[in-house]
Formats: sequence, C-alpha cells, structure tokens
Amino acid sequence: MPSFLAAEFLWVLLILPLAVALYIHLIRRRKPSALRYPNLGLIKEAVGPRGSVRRHVPPVLALLAIAVMIVGIARPTTVLTLPSERSTVVLAMDVSGSMRAADVEPDRMSAAKSAARGFVSDQARSTRIGLVAFSTSAMIMQDPTISRTEVTEAIDALRPQRFTAVGSGIVAALQAIDPEDPITMSLNTRNRSPYAEPLGELKPDQPALDLKPLPPGSNTSAVIVLLSDGRTNAGVEPLDAARLAADRGIRVFTVGFGTPTGGIIDFGGGMMRTQLDEETLQAIADMTGAKYFHAATEADLKEAYSSLTAQFVSETKRTEVSAGAAGIALVLLIIAGALSLMWSSRLA
Repeated sequence: MPSFLAAEFLWVLLILPLAVALYIHLIRRRKPSALRYPNLGLIKEAVGPRGSVRRHVPPVLALLAIAVMIVGIARPTTVLTLPSERSTVVLAMDVSGSMRAADVEPDRMSAAKSAARGFVSDQARSTRIGLVAFSTSAMIMQDPTISRTEVTEAIDALRPQRFTAVGSGIVAALQAIDPEDPITMSLNTRNRSPYAEPLGELKPDQPALDLKPLPPGSNTSAVIVLLSDGRTNAGVEPLDAARLAADRGIRVFTVGFGTPTGGIIDFGGGMMRTQLDEETLQAIADMTGAKYFHAATEADLKEAYSSLTAQFVSETKRTEVSAGAAGIALVLLIIAGALSLMWSSRLA
C-alpha cells in the first residue's frame, strides 16, 4: 500500500468536488443562450452525438492532472524493486582445516572456491568485490576491485590452514570496505596460537572511537558475504564483530557450509569431526539485518550465492515516487491542451 511523507497536503483534494461543481454551474449557464437559435436540430446535427461528450474530455483530464499534482505534493512512497546502489561486496571465506573435509565432493574447499568464482562473475560489472580469508587469523586477500580476474586469482590461491576465526573475518572485511575506519572497540578473543594476530585488535594505549551507531542494514553501499563450515575457536568473538558491522549499518549475510553429519579430518595426527555453528551464523545475520543460508552441497552453495546475487543486483524497498506523479500530471495537461486545440481551436 502507498504511504505519504507529507500526508497533511492531501486535504487539498477537497477542492476538487468544488471545482467539479463550478464546472457544472458554468455549463448550465451556457444553456439558455441556445434558445436564441431558431433551429436546434441544425445545431445538434452540426455538433453530432459525440460533440456533447468530447467537449468535457479536456476539462476532465485537466482535473485529473490537478489531482495527481496534489498527490505528488504529499510525497507518495511505494515499494519498488530497483537496481541496487551497492558498490562494494566483500566475500569472507573460511579456510580453516575443516575445509579439507570430503563430505562435499570433491572436498569443501574445492566446492567453495568453485561457487565463489561463479558468485563473483555474476555480480554487476560496476560492483567492487573484495576477498577476505580467515582461519587462525584473518587476511585481506584482495582489496575491493572491479577486476574479476584479480578476485578469481585470489580465490584460486586459497588453501586450508588450521583454526576458525569467524569474528576476525568480519573485522577484516570491515577494514577492506573502509581502510580509514579504525576498528577500536575493545573485543574479547578466544584462545589462539601464539603467532596469531587477528585484525582489529585494540592496543592497550589506543583511544576509544566515539562512533554514533547507524541503524543495522542502513548502509546501502557495502555488504559482507561470509562463508564458514565450523565453530569459532580463535580470534575475535563473532558477535562482537557483528556488532561492529551493525553499528556501521553494514549487513553480513552468512552461509553455513557442510552436511548435517559433518566431515572427518586429520587434525594434528588425530581424527576430528567438524561441527557447523548455525546458531552463531544466524545470530550474526539477524544482528546486522541480513539473512542466513545453509548449504550442504556445492549445488546448495551455488543456489545460496545466486539468491544473494539477485538481492545485490536489485533490491525491493520503499521509494518516493513524487517525480512520477509530476510526470503523469504533465502528460495529462499536455493531452488535455492538445485535444482542446484540436476540437475547439482554443485552450478551454
């Protein structure tokens, strides 16, 4: 249903019935002059059956134009599907050791890379795409660029490593989107290996940033797509990182990749079954105003990416259509004037 940003102007529509009444009054005033003609039959024959009707068409069109203009002044809005204004998409991919699992053919890493390449190629050519890889820590593999070749080459270079740091992946993606925006929130971290240095950590002497939070999902120029196949066991706490994204209005779409039974990998000489943390991935998406997808196969993953692409290429949102109303009113006035000139040789 349409709504109005300045609905108080709609009361002006009440003048339209008065305009109709005035028009009818003027028409009736002209009728007595017809009695001066001795032969009304000749006049009716000259005017024809259509003449009495079509003379009302231009005034009716003009009246409709005025009504549409008044509606336009009230600033109408409606829900439309429009080309997306999003200019940056950062793909954050889990490259932890569990991506070696072969429960997805040929293995999770190969399937994820294949689906990611397809996702990149499907984006609008004007969209800048970046790539972040996260394992024990996170790394920006490719800064946002319109070069699809550079992004696909970065995807091809991904290799499974060790732990899973979902939160660090989100922080690195935020830094890829805006390198000038220091991540200065004090973040909790999980236990990690001594050499791991996740992006976005606060140094003890670093001042806090006075940031005014934006509404979640309000940033229409950038988005993060995060894929993970396991539970976080290193780096920044995922929900702390999600809060950083939410405060910047950036949505984080999450994709949980893996079969319900999980995969078994050789981890440090012992066998370990991977487990997908769907609850956390769902919470990240909810907190940032995005969506969560689950993919158990490469086909599922490609379908999830395809659904995301459809949202990125076009998005449905409430849009002001005042300009459209003004255009319709102008067309109606032009048609009314043209018909009046054509039928009576005057603008009336």
